[in-house]
Amino acid sequence: MNAKVRVAIAVGSFLLLWLLSSTLYTVSEVQQALIVRLGAPIGVVSEPGLKFKLPLVDSVIYYDRRLLTLEPVVEQVILGDQKRIEVQTYARYRIADPLRFYNAVRTVELAEPQLAQLVSSSLRRELGQVPLPSLLSEQRTHIVEQIQKEVADRAKDVGIAVVEVRFHRADLPLETSQAIYDRMTSERQREAKELRAQGFEWAQEIQAKADRERTVILSEAQREAKITRGTADAEANQILSSAFGKDPQFYRLYRSLQTYRQALANAGPTIVLSPDTEFLRFFKTGPGTTPKH
Repeated sequence: MNAKVRVAIAVGSFLLLWLLSSTLYTVSEVQQALIVRLGAPIGVVSEPGLKFKLPLVDSVIYYDRRLLTLEPVVEQVILGDQKRIEVQTYARYRIADPLRFYNAVRTVELAEPQLAQLVSSSLRRELGQVPLPSLLSEQRTHIVEQIQKEVADRAKDVGIAVVEVRFHRADLPLETSQAIYDRMTSERQREAKELRAQGFEWAQEIQAKADRERTVILSEAQREAKITRGTADAEANQILSSAFGKDPQFYRLYRSLQTYRQALANAGPTIVLSPDTEFLRFFKTGPGTTPKH
């Protein structure tokens, strides 16, 4: 076999391989293929396996059959009550009609900005009609469903099936949150001052009531003490009178001793008295002396 024959065989093999590679293509389980003939889409292949196409005429564009996720950037939205919130959403979608998708947007990279714009416009439209408390109540689910329905209806025109739109987060802007926090702090401080003032007022009332009760109790105790003391004094005087009647000399002695105790208890070491004073009678004569009348 000469060189020319070997070259011819090699060229023929190369052409055969190129022809086979240009004719055969595969579709996996997670893909769907769009056949484009001379720049015009002619059909969609969804079944996985080995497929055939016309070489040099047909080209294959693959699209993912699985759910894709879109996460738009955070944006500020004005609510129906003129409150501002920062919202970040996410959407899950799939390419439901590759032919329409190709005619409308061609690629996923070009489709996602348009889908993000659809989500943003629907989000602003729905949230612009509701106040902030609605997002914090059971109405939130209904609002999200309305946004998802509107986005899904409009995305059908480009061959996209939107299966889910949800809020990733919805927060107040930082400056608004700080202002609300400061206002809440001031409100709590005001309430604390009111509670302290109220507590001080209650303490004053309790103290005044306690002082009144103390005064009443002391007055009542003093009154009862005076009554008891007066009763005791009367009984003592009665006992003393009875004792005087039984033994007048002993009574005079007892009374004189009491007088000595009271007079001399706080006296100095020296007392100047007249020798014949009646006060010193018992010091001179003793308890047996008969009193003079």
